[in-house]
Amino acid sequence: MSQKVPIIIAENVSKEYRRGREIVKALVKVNLEVYEGERVCFFGPSGSGKTTLLNVLSGLDQPTNGRVILDGSDTRELDERIFPKIRREKIGFIFQDFNLIPDLTVIENVSSPLWPTDMKSKKIEELAISVLREVDMVDRKDHLPKQLSGGEQQRTAIARALITKPKILFADEPTGNLDSNTGLEIMNLLKKINSHDKTTIVVVTHDENLLKFANRVFEVVDGKISLYKRSQ
Repeated sequence: MSQKVPIIIAENVSKEYRRGREIVKALVKVNLEVYEGERVCFFGPSGSGKTTLLNVLSGLDQPTNGRVILDGSDTRELDERIFPKIRREKIGFIFQDFNLIPDLTVIENVSSPLWPTDMKSKKIEELAISVLREVDMVDRKDHLPKQLSGGEQQRTAIARALITKPKILFADEPTGNLDSNTGLEIMNLLKKINSHDKTTIVVVTHDENLLKFANRVFEVVDGKISLYKRSQ
């Protein structure tokens, strides 16, 4: 059996915010490892600390205490001038509200993470078509976001996250704005991407119906995590 390799390590991670005179403890001494090629879900109600955890694990935010090792690099020690480039190359983000640029077509939205770049426009277009094919959106490539259904917008957002060939996909409530059937289609798509490309998938959700898609599920309550269940 091959040895599991952790791609994300959190060691005694805490995150605090000041709200007036009050100190809010968003994360409390979180310790965990996420392994390469794994599908992990963080499950809990609104305000439990899920999104804060996602931001800290991805390097978008820094912990108040503790450290995060992201694909072998301590996020505290990376030069902030080059960290955006590292994040762009190693991780992809999928958001609940899609975050598509309304005046850009599907293929332009998908291509946008590669701007500016020294890469030739023809190569960028080839990469965009490739990921659009992966999410079954090639035939909609010249449409604007307002011309798409919610599911199509999320598929476009997934393609945009995939164009840099990231090792890890972080998804913040990726089905929150979708009906249940479309949400299941999106989760099946993420599962296919994980199986085909070996991309590590990290999802936060409050929807218990999505937990069956994960290899491991952690419950998040008041900034603390615990193993919720393992899928069969």
